Amino acid sequence: MDRREAVKSVAFLMGAALSATTIGVFLESCNSPSTSTAGSLFSADQEKLITEVADIIIPTTSTPGAKEAGVGPFIAMMVKDCYPSDAQKAFTKGLEDLEKQSKDTFKKSFLEISVAQRQELLNKVREATIAANKVEKDALEKQKENVIEKKSEKEAPGNAMTPKDKPKTTPQFFAIIRDLTLLGYFTSEIGATKALAYVEIPGRYDGCVDLKPGQKVWA
Repeated sequence: MDRREAVKSVAFLMGAALSATTIGVFLESCNSPSTSTAGSLFSADQEKLITEVADIIIPTTSTPGAKEAGVGPFIAMMVKDCYPSDAQKAFTKGLEDLEKQSKDTFKKSFLEISVAQRQELLNKVREATIAANKVEKDALEKQKENVIEKKSEKEAPGNAMTPKDKPKTTPQFFAIIRDLTLLGYFTSEIGATKALAYVEIPGRYDGCVDLKPGQKVWA
């Protein structure tokens, strides 16, 4: 299985949760020197904020949450080393906007407000992201129709399709941090062994095994 198929499989197992930005990073630009940012991309408070947001997305319940699994540093590293500059800017702006919303709404920093208040703010960010994605999807569909209409002309000899003809999605802060929280958690030792059903040394390969009601998904 090549990397493209592996990423598609991970997205499927997560309920197709990965955004176009994250899938694009893994398929095209991850570990590319052109996307690496020298120095520190985030302040110390922003790194703490990332950790707390991840822990709201996957909190501690009957199993350890994202904070205990060390997901925060993983997210900061991935954004800095693997994501392109437009996604990095969208992510840092998202952190700044979240902090500003916290101070405007609760008169306190995000790191100082309660879990319930953090959930309230993140739900608003999530809803805004869903709305923005819907608008963008409609626009991309229209753009795609226009490209199809001009396809025969574009593909004429000497006038081939160009990369700029391909629809481009806008990176969204919440989508990126959600993607990396899921990836970081379920590929961590804690996520794989505590949240999933983990078999350290399987005796044989079973391609299709029925899950019992309430059973954890296999790691």
